[in-house]
Amino acid sequence: MPFSPFVRTGTKPNVICVLYRTVHFLTKRARVGQRPEPDCQLSLAYHLLFSVILLPDRKSVRFKWAIMNTLANLCTFSIRRAAGARFSAVLALFGILITASLAADPIKIGVLEDQSGDFAPATICKVHGIQLAADEINAKGGIAGRPIELVIYDTQSDNTRYQEFMRRVLQKDKADVVFAGFSSASREAYRPIVDQLHGLCFYNNQYEGGVCDANMIVTGAVPEQQFSTLIPWMMEKYGKKVYTIAANYNFGQISAEWVRNIVKKNGGEMVGEEFIPLGVSQFSQTIKNIQAAKPDFVVTLLVGTAQSSYYEQARSGGLQLPMASSVNIGQGYEHKRFKPPTLANMYVTTNYIEEVDTPESKDFVKRWRAKFPNEPYINQEAENSYLAVYLYKEMVEKANGSTKIPDIRKAIATGDINFDAPEGKVTIDPKSQHMSHTIYLARVNDDHSISFPKIWPDIKPYWLGEAGADLTKSNPHTQYTPSNPPKVP
Repeated sequence: MPFSPFVRTGTKPNVICVLYRTVHFLTKRARVGQRPEPDCQLSLAYHLLFSVILLPDRKSVRFKWAIMNTLANLCTFSIRRAAGARFSAVLALFGILITASLAADPIKIGVLEDQSGDFAPATICKVHGIQLAADEINAKGGIAGRPIELVIYDTQSDNTRYQEFMRRVLQKDKADVVFAGFSSASREAYRPIVDQLHGLCFYNNQYEGGVCDANMIVTGAVPEQQFSTLIPWMMEKYGKKVYTIAANYNFGQISAEWVRNIVKKNGGEMVGEEFIPLGVSQFSQTIKNIQAAKPDFVVTLLVGTAQSSYYEQARSGGLQLPMASSVNIGQGYEHKRFKPPTLANMYVTTNYIEEVDTPESKDFVKRWRAKFPNEPYINQEAENSYLAVYLYKEMVEKANGSTKIPDIRKAIATGDINFDAPEGKVTIDPKSQHMSHTIYLARVNDDHSISFPKIWPDIKPYWLGEAGADLTKSNPHTQYTPSNPPKVP
């Protein structure tokens, strides 16, 4: 039977035993002075060494074992007493190769984002944020000594693609964690699959809030962080009559419910509310309705490139009311895409946009532009996706290198998962698995430059916890709303 230096422990070779047995066997052959084989075998050994180095990580690990087993035999029969230097070089390379080749498995991060279709302008940068963070982390040794491997799919702004690729990335690609989704409809399309397959998923988007699911971690801002700051500020500055136009799916509907409740709580009046189907791009009747209602300001919760045509139409139709939003500018960078003064006097609560003027933000933008010089804009979802990789790194390392969901949840339950992000320090709330944020009130000026009349530091995602939800105790796999809060025992 040919010599094999590999000693299995479970399914992986024990590197220390490999090195010990190889050195012991080869030096024993050298002492007995066996007749050498031709130099061509030593040459072949060198070639095998470098062929193994060039094999893809882990995907060909059994083939690597077979090659190195052959290599051990070649080295053995190529030893010459007069060629000790060459033998020592081969043996040194062999040891280094084993250590490198049998390093820990990479941590696989699945990335399901819309790189084409209606949402692509706002979401391609999410992929870039993940790539930037992964490159930085890998350059410093990876996560708990393991490199990050990204498995990326283009979901094409299509909910059925999310379902298809979520199954693929969890079942076939065996991703340890998945970063997925822009629209809330996409999230709710794939979330049951994540729960069914016991996966772990980051949703790195601003959204309508309320998802209470231990298989989901949310890094985007939520209504208690955005509307609870924005709406009272606008009412105090401009008046208490409010008109809402929103995309007609769960994001727009639940967000509008939050706006109604906050307006009422602050003594205001909803003078109108409309829900616009996704894909609609004509707003002449909506503009007439707003003009007839005479609000003090308009809350715009429009999503996608088609609905963004509202702004130009409203301006040309003579509608120049102040606007308030939790989603525009911070996602779709409409102030860059449309000519001034189309978006003038719009106010947005966002956890990050590239105009944030801090040393941390400037350094982030510099590093981003160095890697992606042609990026149109760095929006809040880009930053959310970037920092999410670092938060996951923190979770795994606090779990002693484990990527298992129970271990990750124990790490989250400590309340000590945080990161010094470009926006400021962020922390994961254990009860909801949502994230605290610095909230910037961004104003679009007449020339479409951005100013920040107000900043709220460290706003917690408090609503789910105060309403009675606690993921450290139970996992309801549910999305709650103000009209359907958690049932308190």
